[in-house]
Amino acid sequence: MVVVVSESPEYKAIEAWVAKGIPHLRELLGSPERNAELRLEAEGMVMDYARQRLTPETMGLLFALARATGVEAKRDAMFGGVKINETEGRAVYHVALRAAKGEPMLADGVDQEPLVQSTLEKIATFSEAVRSGSWVGATGKPLTSILAIGIGGSYLGPEFLYEALKAYPKIGKKLDLRFLANVDPVDFARQTVGLDPETTLAVVVSKSFTTAETMMNANVVKRWLLEKVPEISKHVVAVSTQLDLTTKFGISEANVFPFGDYVGGRFSVHSPVGMLPLALAYGYDACAEFLAGARSMDRHFMTAPLESNLPVVLGLLGLYNSTFLGYACKALLPYSQALVRFAAHVQQLDCESNGKSVAMDGTPLPFETGEIVFGEPGTNGQHSFYQLLHQGRVVPCEFVAFASSNADVAGIKPISNHDELMCNFFAQPDALACGQDDPDPHKRFPGNRPSLSILVRDQVSPFTMGQLLALYEHRVAVQGFVWGINSFDQWGVQLGKVLAKQVAKAIESKDTSAFNSSTKALLDTYLKNKK
Repeated sequence: MVVVVSESPEYKAIEAWVAKGIPHLRELLGSPERNAELRLEAEGMVMDYARQRLTPETMGLLFALARATGVEAKRDAMFGGVKINETEGRAVYHVALRAAKGEPMLADGVDQEPLVQSTLEKIATFSEAVRSGSWVGATGKPLTSILAIGIGGSYLGPEFLYEALKAYPKIGKKLDLRFLANVDPVDFARQTVGLDPETTLAVVVSKSFTTAETMMNANVVKRWLLEKVPEISKHVVAVSTQLDLTTKFGISEANVFPFGDYVGGRFSVHSPVGMLPLALAYGYDACAEFLAGARSMDRHFMTAPLESNLPVVLGLLGLYNSTFLGYACKALLPYSQALVRFAAHVQQLDCESNGKSVAMDGTPLPFETGEIVFGEPGTNGQHSFYQLLHQGRVVPCEFVAFASSNADVAGIKPISNHDELMCNFFAQPDALACGQDDPDPHKRFPGNRPSLSILVRDQVSPFTMGQLLALYEHRVAVQGFVWGINSFDQWGVQLGKVLAKQVAKAIESKDTSAFNSSTKALLDTYLKNKK
């Protein structure tokens, strides 16, 4: 049986350190020596975590816990294609998607690199054909709009990246890319406003090609296309592994882009799930740069000692705050409007991965895992939920910013708009940490709110976005490795789907007798009032 981490001496040593009492952050920040030790620079990023409620001694205890729980060995197994997703009997090998050309990536004794590279080449060729106009729709018109149909990991990561790169100046021609995810018909209506079926290409993203919401939306889009085009073969492509189902839908095998079952949905943005729609929208060169950025962070994660390893330090800090200090939530606060969908993507990445209650062998855990992730770009969030952060609940914050802007303007002050944005990036962590004394209790800020700051030396680009996403992917893995859970399955997603199918049968038959009285009453009200 697996030894639960909370029984280890390393875990108990951290508990004992916390129990001794932690000085206020105002006091901790008064030590330049401590502050210098709680700062890490690597891969063009500066991570300052001096505003965490800990000392270098605490970090030593956390690194000892990481070694005792086999973080390095588990990381190496993941990069080696070992089936570390034990509950599903799969490798966890999204890192193979961004490996260098010619670099062997073995899973199940098979080198995955040739399949990955051939798929990327296929994406590059197809996207260029569409973007250049050599691939046209069924009525001979160039395709100028892309409608990506998917849900969860099949859209959150790609949507984040699409939004992030809108202002990147080095991208030339840009095609309109929209995402259809929610099965709510209002989403279809919203995403197709202004689109012409004759000039629209749909990308159906479903590995199994059976995902209920995605396939319902795909069929709605198919009917919408056929209202104006004679057939869909020039208007629909798929990211899937089920060739029989895609063929039955009307998609040529040549227009299906596969990836291995070792890639989980929330880790799939580097696969055709993200690369195909992004290459269509922005060109394949942006995708290649994005993959290179992720690859650089992969190599850093693999080779850097734990003490200077960005994903390891980031993961351990989140684990320390949630497990040892009891802070259930985490606010992700990018001071960049380009990262408007970053928190939404990391929310799924983190919550779906580490929201577990048992160890890998099924042993119930005596502590809670995972963090409740929310966030909004600064400075918008400051006028929304920062009141809670400063004077309400204690929520550890992760601030992310970029030294340069993609679209800076001078503004009306002596400093630029980007400078003004960055003033807030630097000020808010100190305000949270140090607080403010005031005779008026309503204007008193207790401080002692932990945070960390990540400053990227460059601007938002495909490369830095690749780095950032890989950083947060590996952060999630590190925490799961320490907690001893499986971060790569998501059985909690399934139960609701099963029950929804039972409800669907009741709606179709109008027989609600099988449900408890509460659900029955709600269903009866719905059936009576729906139009």
